[in-house]
Amino acid sequence: MRIQFLSLFMLSLCAIGQSQEQPNIFSLDEAIAFALENNYSAINAERDIVDAQKQKWETIADGLPQISGDISYQNQLKQPISLIPAEFFGGEPGTFQPITFGQPQQASATATLRQQIFDGSYIVGVQATKTFLRYSANNKEKTNLEVRKAVVEAYGNVLLAIESITILEKDLATLEKNLFETTKIFENGLGDEESVEQLQITLSSLETRYKHAIRLKEITVQMFNLIMGLEIDTPTQLSESLDDLTLKQIDLRLLDSPFSMENNVDYKLALNLNEQRALELKLAKSRALPTLNAFVNYGSTSFSDSFNFLSGTPDWYNSSILGFDLNIPIFSSLKRSAGTQRAKIALEKAKTQLTEAEEQIRLQLERAKSDYLLAIEQYETSKQNLGLAERIENKNQVKYFEGLASSFDLRQAQTQLYTAQQEYLQSMVDVINTKTELETILNDKS
Repeated sequence: MRIQFLSLFMLSLCAIGQSQEQPNIFSLDEAIAFALENNYSAINAERDIVDAQKQKWETIADGLPQISGDISYQNQLKQPISLIPAEFFGGEPGTFQPITFGQPQQASATATLRQQIFDGSYIVGVQATKTFLRYSANNKEKTNLEVRKAVVEAYGNVLLAIESITILEKDLATLEKNLFETTKIFENGLGDEESVEQLQITLSSLETRYKHAIRLKEITVQMFNLIMGLEIDTPTQLSESLDDLTLKQIDLRLLDSPFSMENNVDYKLALNLNEQRALELKLAKSRALPTLNAFVNYGSTSFSDSFNFLSGTPDWYNSSILGFDLNIPIFSSLKRSAGTQRAKIALEKAKTQLTEAEEQIRLQLERAKSDYLLAIEQYETSKQNLGLAERIENKNQVKYFEGLASSFDLRQAQTQLYTAQQEYLQSMVDVINTKTELETILNDKS
């Protein structure tokens, strides 16, 4: 019975271990959705919005009633002495009698209510919190777009690494077969040693690239996990192939998509800067306005020769004050004027930056369209070139073993094939990345 229990226990542990090692499998859309929730930058951008909301209330609360309390206790270890003319006590004129006033210990408790009635800077501050909230929301939107772009690029890089390994394995198998056959031909005295050496050089180069591709795959998966907000060693698999994903990303209709400058997040952020500078100008002007505050307090004070204030023995004497504070700026040696002028200059600079941002965004849009169209054209060209390179390499293999082509011709055809393969894989990644760049500018999340 005990052996059966231990066997079941070990099986359970194995099952748990296997379940923990199950890899995360992502399509591109699933990866984007996951990263927008778990990416480190996305999480902090969400926290920035919450922080902005708290800051808004912190600013608003400054203009609401504020209540503060104050409790103090004093023990005069040596009471101050005052001199009183002695003649008041029947002494000789011209002499003084030392006397101590009051009792050595004193306790007081006061509560004060303050209310801001008018302060121009407070009004501007409340307006600024709304602008800061919009900025935080726009910054979150920009972060999401950057995360989406990073996920797409990382996803494509992983697929590129996987496809590179697959192609290299196929090329290695073909090359090893060619080397084996060429070696046998040479050993039978029907070929030359140079042919064997040429193929050995090509094989060594290809094996080095294959080892590098395997290491690169591990690195690209780790980078993908980092962007996703996962531990870098988390087992991860991608459910899409590079070919299928590339075909999905080819959409020439995107080149004719309507563009709204107001939807571009970089334009929104530049507009936020203008709003901020305009509020800073209003704040500088508000410093010339008076401020008015009201307050009312209520307190109680008690005196005693010893600390017995909590016993109820000494009497407590109550007091209360109602008052207003009016501060009127009169003359600042032109300090406020200089501050206002600086705020005006900052606003004009922000307006210029907004105009520059509009032109830069338009230029980025045209460049992104051109890059996307070029990537599609290069993809089609590299696909055709790959087909040609494969046929050329196959023909040279046949000619080589028939004695119609040299080993140098075969190696040249093989090198051309390997280059065409890498260019084809890279062209697919370029299509994916350039489309994402265009969608980012258009703020198209489809």
